[in-house]
Amino acid sequence: MPDELGVTERRPLRGCRWHLDGLGVFFGLSVSFFIGVQPAATQGLTAGAISEDRPVAISATSGIEWQQDARVYIARGDAIAKRGATEVHADTLTAHYRPSKTAGSDTEVYRLDADGHVVIKGETQTVVGDQAVWDVDQQTGIVVGKALKLTTATDVVTARDSLEWYDQKQIAVARGDAVAVRDNVKRIRADVLTAHMTKTKPADANAQAKPAKPPNPAGPPVNNDESSRISRVDALGNVVVSTPTDVGRGDYGVYNADTGIVTLLGNVTISRGENAIRGQYAVVDLNNNVSRMLPAAPASGAPPARVEGLFVRQDQPGTSSTGGGNPSGTPAPAGAQKP
Repeated sequence: MPDELGVTERRPLRGCRWHLDGLGVFFGLSVSFFIGVQPAATQGLTAGAISEDRPVAISATSGIEWQQDARVYIARGDAIAKRGATEVHADTLTAHYRPSKTAGSDTEVYRLDADGHVVIKGETQTVVGDQAVWDVDQQTGIVVGKALKLTTATDVVTARDSLEWYDQKQIAVARGDAVAVRDNVKRIRADVLTAHMTKTKPADANAQAKPAKPPNPAGPPVNNDESSRISRVDALGNVVVSTPTDVGRGDYGVYNADTGIVTLLGNVTISRGENAIRGQYAVVDLNNNVSRMLPAAPASGAPPARVEGLFVRQDQPGTSSTGGGNPSGTPAPAGAQKP
C-alpha cells in the first residue's frame, strides 16, 4: 500500500476502449496501471504494455487519487489521458473499476467520467463539451455541455443537448437543434441527427517500401487504429437543408454522404429566394445544387399528392413596366438587341 513517503504499489487494472468517434474519436485503456509519486509537478498514471493494446498515460497537475473502498481512480487538475494519437483532456478524469470477470487480471474498468472543459482529440477529429461518460458494458458514450461540437477534416457537428456514441452499431447521435456542416457550405439541421459511420483502415504508405520489423516494446506505439467516416445521416424533426441557392424543409430527411443527395419527407418546402415549391417528397442534390419535388416517394404505395409552386417575377434592377427595359424611356440606339 502506498505510504506518506511515496512508496509505489503496482496493481493490475483490466482495460477497455473508449470510442467517441462521432463521429471517429476513441480512447483506450490497457491492462494495468502504475501509480506513483513523480518528482515533477505533474503526477502520472501509466499503463504497462502487457497485452496487445497500447499503453495509456494519465497525468494531472493536482495529483491522482486512488479510492480503494470506492474503487475509483481520480486524476484532478488539467487531467490528460493519452493513448497513441488520441488524447482526452478534462479538469477531472475518473475511472470506476470492479473485480474482473476475465482470467489474468484482478480488476476491470466499467465506467469512465470526464468532467470540466472536456476535449477529446484524435488524429482527424476533436470533440468539445463539459462532461463525458463512457459505459464500458454497453459500449456507449455521451458528451453534454453548453457548447457541444465535433470537428473533423470535412464536417462540423454541433448540438444543444448531447452528442452520443453507440459503438456496437457505429452510430453517433446529436440531439437538440443539431447542425451538421460539410465543407462550410452544405448544411443540414434537425431536432435530432443520427450519423451512421463506416470504418476505414488507414493506408500504410510505408508497408511496401520498408521491410517489416519486430515490435519494440520500449518504442513509441504505432497507430493501426481504424478511422470512421460518416456514410449516412438521418434527420428527424424540423429538418432544414441549405445550399448556397436553395433551402429545403421537411419533417424527415436522409442524407447520403457518398452521393451528396438529401431526401426530404413530409410537409416539404423547397425555396429559392421568393420562389417556392411544396409537396410531400423531395430530392436535393447538394453537390450539383439541383432540387426536385415529386408527387410521392418511389414504391411508397401512397397516392401521389399534387405538387404546388409559387414563382415570383424578378425584374432586373433599373427596369420599368413602361420603358421596355430602358430606364430613360428613350429609343434604343441603332443596332441594339431587342428583348
